[in-house]
Amino acid sequence: MSNYAQVLTEDRRLVILRALAELPSYKSNSSILCTLLERWGHSPSRDQVKTDLRWLEEQGLLKVEEVESVLLATLSERGMDVAKGRAVQPGVKRPGA
Repeated sequence: MSNYAQVLTEDRRLVILRALAELPSYKSNSSILCTLLERWGHSPSRDQVKTDLRWLEEQGLLKVEEVESVLLATLSERGMDVAKGRAVQPGVKRPGA
């Protein structure tokens, strides 16, 4: 992966975590997250968003549930810590960095 692609991937993952952290239930679906990412300057495919959600789940930053053709993501406690900059996760951009 090129340096530029890596920066975009890490930022996209942070935006996902921060978006979930701002929602009252800390939960959203992949379709809504795709729309939110577009508002933050990303243009991901739905497949990219789903891949990021699965990767974030593997890291313990959120839980993913498959509902029909979308994924439902719920932020974990560790995911909240990474979103707020209280913990560091390689592969996710640090807030403010």
